[in-house]
Amino acid sequence: MRTDIEERAVRLAEYITENRATVRAAAKKFGVSKSTVHKDVTERLENVSPALYERVRALLDENKAERHIRGGLATKEKFAHMKGRT
Repeated sequence: MRTDIEERAVRLAEYITENRATVRAAAKKFGVSKSTVHKDVTERLENVSPALYERVRALLDENKAERHIRGGLATKEKFAHMKGRT
């Protein structure tokens, strides 16, 4: 029988994989911290559901590889917005 924490880890992982969500988005959706989401899906999930762990790990690695691009786009958009106001 799974514990509540293990169930949460599975629900978080399923949400992340189904919605291609980031850790931050999952944390907001479930009302927990980013640290909790990260620990659940990178440590606890591996023992509970190895197949789901592999899928979510691949998505998290992809998000990590792309985060500098998202950050740059957000900064570009911020300054474009600021330029339009003046």
